Amino acid sequence: MSDDAPPSTRMLPALDDHNRAFWTGGSDGALNIPFCGRCGVWVTPLATECPDCDGALEYRPVSGRGTVFTYTVNYQPFNPGVPVPYVIAIVELEEQADLRIATNIVDCEPDSVRIGMPVEVRFERQDAGDESVYMPVFAPRNN
Repeated sequence: MSDDAPPSTRMLPALDDHNRAFWTGGSDGALNIPFCGRCGVWVTPLATECPDCDGALEYRPVSGRGTVFTYTVNYQPFNPGVPVPYVIAIVELEEQADLRIATNIVDCEPDSVRIGMPVEVRFERQDAGDESVYMPVFAPRNN
């Protein structure tokens, strides 16, 4: 484990060629999402083919800006390494009306989170074997 990555407190994905661009893009500050060049749609959850036209997908960076679509505050300490309470949210990214990502809201009090709240991506670096994973989390946007 590198000196500047904290011990992992999250369940980390197994990296493969299919998901690596999403989970490691944060090293460059990029939230990479699959995009279909054929029909012009962003796709989540991560997929290998476009669900609309079966076209091939390529990862492209998005702005990392969005709004809280829905959320819940968790008070149950399921993982002793993750302090409670914490916010689990679905964030709708600004690139497309139905482009949503499951995440955590950080850098604010849980009771301050609201549906429609503007947020932006941050990354939490965690070591996953020989590689680092950059977990996308979102924080309130100041604008």
